[in-house]
Formats: sequence, C-alpha cells, structure tokens
Amino acid sequence: METTEINLEQHFQNKIDNEIRIEPKDWMPEAYRKTLIRQISQHAHSEIVGMLPEANWITRAPSLKRKKILLAKVQDEGGHGLYLYCAAETLGVTRDETLRDLHSGKAKYSSIFNYPTLTWADMGAVGWLVDGAAILNQVPLCRASYGPYARAMVRICKEESFHQRQGYELMMKLAQGSPEQKEMAQDAFNRWWWPTLMMFGPRDAESGNTEASMNWRIKRFSNDELRQRFVDMTVPQAEYLGLTIPDPELKFNEETGHYEFGEIDWEEFWNVVKGNGMCNKERIDVRRTAFDEGAWVRDAATAYHEKRKQKEQQKKIS
Repeated sequence: METTEINLEQHFQNKIDNEIRIEPKDWMPEAYRKTLIRQISQHAHSEIVGMLPEANWITRAPSLKRKKILLAKVQDEGGHGLYLYCAAETLGVTRDETLRDLHSGKAKYSSIFNYPTLTWADMGAVGWLVDGAAILNQVPLCRASYGPYARAMVRICKEESFHQRQGYELMMKLAQGSPEQKEMAQDAFNRWWWPTLMMFGPRDAESGNTEASMNWRIKRFSNDELRQRFVDMTVPQAEYLGLTIPDPELKFNEETGHYEFGEIDWEEFWNVVKGNGMCNKERIDVRRTAFDEGAWVRDAATAYHEKRKQKEQQKKIS
C-alpha cells in the first residue's frame, strides 16, 4: 500500500513538472486538494465580498454612464465568484460548506475589501490599483496546475483587465479635472496605495503556503515578486496622472531596474487579516444577511429542479 501511494505521488508530481493539468478525477495528494480548496474558496469569497465596497456607490454615481459601468462591474464580480465556487466544488466540497466557513470567520478573503470607499474617487482607485494588483496575481493562475481553476481564470482575467482600465480612465478624468477633483483623486490614491501593497499577502519569509503552492505550480510567483512587479508597473502610471506616490522612501534603483519602496505596516496587515479591520464585521454581517434572506430563492430553485426531474422520470416510464 505504501509503495503504491509513493508511486501515485511520483506520477502526480511528474505531471506537475511536465505542465500536464490535474483534473478532478485524477489522483491527487490530500494536501494538494486542501490547498486548492482553501485558495479557490478564499478567491471566490474575495469576489463576492469585493462587490460590497463598490455597490455602496451605485445609487450615488455622478452620471447614468458611470452607474451603468459600475453595475456591470459589480455583476462581473458576482460571476467570478460563481465560476470559482464551481471550481471548488469539483474538489469535493459543497458551496454551502465554503460559505459557512466565510460566515463563521474561519475562511479569509482579501484584506483589501475591509477598507471603506469614502468618495467617488475611490471607485477609480479601486479599479486602477486593486484590480491592477488582482490581474498581476491572477494572470499566472491561468496556468495553474489544476484544470478547473486555470480555465475559470481565463475569463476572469479578461474581465478584470476591463475593470482596471475603467478605474484608470476614471482617475484620469478626475486628475485632469478641477483642483477639487484632482485633490479627491490624490486623497483616494493616498488611502488605497498601502492597502493594495498589502493585498499580495505577507512577506515570503512569513508565508506558510507559498513554497508548497509554487512546488505544485498553483502559484507561479511569490508574494514579494508580485508586489515588486506591481510597484514597477504602477509608479509610471501615477506619474502620468500627475499624482504623488504616498511614500517618501520611494526611489528608482538604476542598478536593479526596480523601484525601492518603504516598509509596509505589517501590524495593520495582520490586524485586518485577523478580523479587526475597519469593515471586517460589516462585510461579514452583510454577506450573512444576504445568504439568510436569499434562502427562499434557493429553496424555490431546488423545488423547481425536483419538479422537472420528476416529470422527466414520468415521461420515461410512460
């Protein structure tokens, strides 16, 4: 039995090393399955919780055009959550189980969504910075070793690219507008810059999951690598907008070709991750309420499905 398991693990790792996708019915180590469930479900939770800060501004958008754009974006995020919950279900976990973990606080979601959206400019900052960071993190997932996850990410990344461009376009409008509008854009940038850098997760030395995830090719780049890529990409974009990076230690290193940036407030990061951020309780309360109040919809859909199933069985008998 032990020899058989060793052979299965070796065969599994050979497939990983040769870029052969792992599919739901393939044998996989239990640790790999659990890692995927944790990562995919947390990714799904981030999508549906991430709808909340933006939905806050749908009724207060400054024009019909902006309202339509924001509605479409929030709808996209809901769809992303659906794709990812479906991918998690292929690993033998039910959607109700993953949602119970979210509502109980057992499961995490991206720390970035525990910050409030205080002004309309935050819609631009979230689209530009948060979705920009998400794209850097998620594009490599299109090549993740687990097939259902990788395939779900292809469409998600295409839609996230539109969200990032929409956010940057909004920030550009504000930055090129009146002095009050530019000040609003700078204020939003100041508030979202550091939380976005935290969004990539803890430093590599403190990340307990990175090594295994990279060995299994679920992840392709470490947290610190992705964070550096984001800074290198975003600083020139901010300069083009005429916005000031809220980091007095930021400087370009000619030798490395990278921007050096100040120290992240890791105490704040871990405080938010542990559930003590500004909006942690509010976000979970809203999601829990939505789930409870939507029970009748799920019950009705289940009853309808069972009714159709019975009719089809009766037709076969007759």
